[in-house]
Amino acid sequence: MIVNRRMTDSLILLGVVLCVWQGLFTIVGSVALTPPLATVANAWGLLVDADFWPNVANTFRSLGLAIVFEVAFGLLIGAVLGLNRLAGEVMEPLIMGFYAVPKIVFYPVVLMMCGIGVTSVVVFAVMHGILPIILFTMNAVRAIKPIFLRTGRALRLTVAQTVWSIALPAAIPEVFTGLRIGFAATMLGVLLSEMFGSKNGLGFLLMNAIGLNHVNDIMALTLLLAGFAAAVNLGLLAVDRRLHRV
Repeated sequence: MIVNRRMTDSLILLGVVLCVWQGLFTIVGSVALTPPLATVANAWGLLVDADFWPNVANTFRSLGLAIVFEVAFGLLIGAVLGLNRLAGEVMEPLIMGFYAVPKIVFYPVVLMMCGIGVTSVVVFAVMHGILPIILFTMNAVRAIKPIFLRTGRALRLTVAQTVWSIALPAAIPEVFTGLRIGFAATMLGVLLSEMFGSKNGLGFLLMNAIGLNHVNDIMALTLLLAGFAAAVNLGLLAVDRRLHRV
C-alpha cells in the first residue's frame, strides 16, 4: 500500500514537472529551453556518442576517488570527535562555520596548490562532501548508549578498536544519512571544479555548452545529471529509511 502510494505521488510529481517545463518552454521559447521530448532525444544522442563517454569516465573517476577519501577520513574524524567530547565541542563550531561558507571561495587556492586536473577536482569535491559525514558521524557517536563504550573500556580496547567495533556499527543509521548528504555535496563539488578548472568531464562539457550558448546540449546534460543524481539519491534514501527502521 505504501509503495503504491509513493509510486502514485512520484508519477504525479513527474507529470507536474513536465507540464511546468512545457509551459515554460512555450513562454520563453528555444532561446533558453528545449521541450521535454526534444531534451530526451538530445540526451539519447549524447549517450550514443562515443566522444561523450570518456568525459563520463573522468567525472565518475573523480567522484569515486573523492567518495573513498571523504568516507575514510570523515568517518574516522567524526568518530574520534564523537568519542572525545572536549575535542568535539571545540571543533564543532569550527566545522559548522566552514560548512556554512560557500566552498567556491576556496577554489582559487585549491587550483594554485593542485593545478588543473584530477587532483584539484578530487580535493574540491572532498571539501564539499566530508563535512556532513564528520558532523553526522560525530553526533551519532555521541548518542551511543554509554554501556557500549563502558564495555569497550572494560575489554581494554584501543581508540581505533572502539571506533571500528563499537562506535561506527552502533551509529550506522545516522552515519549513513551523513553519507547520503555527503554524496550529493560531493557530486556538486566535482561538477563545479570541472566547470572552472578542468579540460574534460561532464562539468567541462556543461560549461563549454554554456559558453557557446548550445541550449540543446545544456538541457540534455542537465537532464542526464539530474536523472543520475535523483536515481542514486532515491536508492540511498531507501537504504537510509530501512536502516532507521531496524
